Amino acid sequence: MTEANQNRKKGPKQPKKAHPLTSSARLAALEALERVEKGGAYSNLLINEVVKRGQLNEKDRRLLTEILYGTIARQMLLDYYLSPFLKKSKKVDTWVRLLLRLSVFQMVYLDKVPDHGIINEAVEIAKFRGNPGAAKFVNGVLRNVQRQGLPSLDVIKDPVERLSIEISMPRWLTEKLLAQLGEDETRKLGLSLLEPSHVSARVDTRFISREAAIASLAEEGIEAVASVVSPYGIVAQKGFLAGSRLFKEGKLTVQDESSMLVAPALQVAPSHEVLDACAAPGGKTTHIATFLDSEVGGSVTALDIHQQKVKLIEENAQRLHVEDVVFPEQLDARTVSEHFRPAYFDRILVDAPCSGLGLMRRKPDIKYQKRPADFERLPTIQREILDSVAPTLKPGGLLVYSTCTITPEENQQVVNGFLVDHPEFQLQPIAVNELVQEAIVGEMLTIYPQRFMTDGFFISCLKKV
Repeated sequence: MTEANQNRKKGPKQPKKAHPLTSSARLAALEALERVEKGGAYSNLLINEVVKRGQLNEKDRRLLTEILYGTIARQMLLDYYLSPFLKKSKKVDTWVRLLLRLSVFQMVYLDKVPDHGIINEAVEIAKFRGNPGAAKFVNGVLRNVQRQGLPSLDVIKDPVERLSIEISMPRWLTEKLLAQLGEDETRKLGLSLLEPSHVSARVDTRFISREAAIASLAEEGIEAVASVVSPYGIVAQKGFLAGSRLFKEGKLTVQDESSMLVAPALQVAPSHEVLDACAAPGGKTTHIATFLDSEVGGSVTALDIHQQKVKLIEENAQRLHVEDVVFPEQLDARTVSEHFRPAYFDRILVDAPCSGLGLMRRKPDIKYQKRPADFERLPTIQREILDSVAPTLKPGGLLVYSTCTITPEENQQVVNGFLVDHPEFQLQPIAVNELVQEAIVGEMLTIYPQRFMTDGFFISCLKKV
C-alpha cells in the first residue's frame, strides 16, 4: 500500500485534547509560585504574564491573583500551620510544599471555596505533576489539616518569633520594625500587608475633572471614589481601571496614591526646566509634565541607566500626551554633574533606587528577598546621586528626594547626611492636605502602608538658598 493510501485509510490526525488542568487557576498559581521560589520573577510580573497568555477567564484570573498574592504574603504563617503535619515526612519536594501551602491558604482564607473542592483539585494537580504517591500524600496532609485544625500561635514562647510568624515577616525585619515603630504599629503594619492592595489611578485634570472621571467610569460599570491622599487620585472599588476608555485615551493612568504626592511637592511652574534623575517607568515624570508648557520653555529631562527603561518612559509620555515636554535620556544619575552645567535646572526630583519595602503589599515577595546588607549598600548609592545632582540646581530651586521605602537609613539619615555636607540646602514644607500632614515629622513625610492602605513612601523637599 502506498503512503498516500495509508494516510487515507487512517484519516486526518485528530488534535490532542488539552488536559483539563491547563486552564486551572490553582495549577497556574503553583507554577507561578515555583518561579518566585527560584528567584526567577516577581509575583506582580507573573500575574501580568499569565493574563497576557490568555489561558484563564476573568473569574479564574481573579482567583489566581488572590491565591498567588495571599500565599506569598502569608508564607511563613502557612508553613507554621503545616509544620505539625509534615514532621514525620523525610523530604517534601518543593512543588509539593508549595501546593500544600496554596491549598491551606484557600482552606483558611477563601470562604467561598469549599474545602472538598480545594482538596480534590490539589490531589488532581499532584497526580498531574507527580504520581499517585504524591497525590496520596497531599490528600492525607490536607485531610488531617481539615480534621485536626491549625496549631495555635500561642504556643510560641518567644514574642518576637510569634509576631514574626503572625505577620509573616522575616525575624530580622520584624526586629528592625519593632525598634523603629514599637509592637502595636509593627503588628498593624504587618497585618495591613496581608490585605489586598487597592488599585488607584491619577486623573489628568487638564482633560477631565476627577468628578467627571468617576462618573465616566461608572458608565462602564467601574466603581471608583476620590482619593483622600491626592487631589489627582481615584481608587477603584470594582472593575478594571486599565481597561477603561479614559485609560485608553490617556486621560488617566494607574499609579499609587502616595506616589502622586511627589510631583506637586516640586511646585513646578509652566516654564521650569526639571530633572527627573531616576525616572523609569515614568509615572512621576508624566505627572510633572502635566504642570509644564512647552510654549514657554517648560521641559522635564527624564533619566534612567537602562535603555529599555528609557523606551518605557517614551511610551508612557506618548500615551499620556506629554511627549512635547518629556525628554528621556539614558544616563547614570550618579554622573549628572558631569553632563549638565551648574545651576541648570529649576527643579530636581531624585526618586532614588531603594529597598522597596513600601511596596510589600503589591510585591509580597520583597520581604523574603531583602537582606540587612541592602541597608548598607543602598544609602551609599542614594547619596552619590544627591551629591551629583546638587550642583546642577539653580539657587532658589527645589530638590525633592523620595523613596518607596520606610527605613530611616534610606530616608531621614540620607537627607540629614546630605544637609550636613551641603549647607546651601534647607528643608522646606511639603505641600499636602491636612490628613497627610499628620504623617510629617521634622519636615519629612513618611507614609506607612497601614495608614491609608497605600504603598509606603517617603518625601522630603530641600531648597537651595
